[in-house]
Amino acid sequence: MGYHHIDPDDLPASPDHPCDRRSVTEATELAQLALAVYTMEPGEQLPTTYHYHEQREEGFYVAHGTLVVETPDGEYTVDPGEVFVAEPESPHRAHNPAAADGPVRVVGTGAPAFDIARPYDPDTGGSGG
Repeated sequence: MGYHHIDPDDLPASPDHPCDRRSVTEATELAQLALAVYTMEPGEQLPTTYHYHEQREEGFYVAHGTLVVETPDGEYTVDPGEVFVAEPESPHRAHNPAAADGPVRVVGTGAPAFDIARPYDPDTGGSGG
């Protein structure tokens, strides 16, 4: 058996990410679950691109601030204590609007961990690549 008790603030920030991302998955070498804590200043986004996953189910719990999630169906506002879930094949882009009053902190999780993000172009309604 293995257990981990972690303060995400003690983890290194992920390089080349558009916001402060602390990967619990990498720190604990999880095989099936993607788990990270994100802090987005106003104007920053959580993912590296507007995207979808072929198999991954993703969930975002808002611990502080207000998260806005853009989807082809419209925008969702996710307040502290609420959760936003994106099913497989569901394009989304989570962000903290530039006009926000302060940062937003989100716990993001998804499985399977190995299902990479596929770019989505909201202007054409398809793959961005």
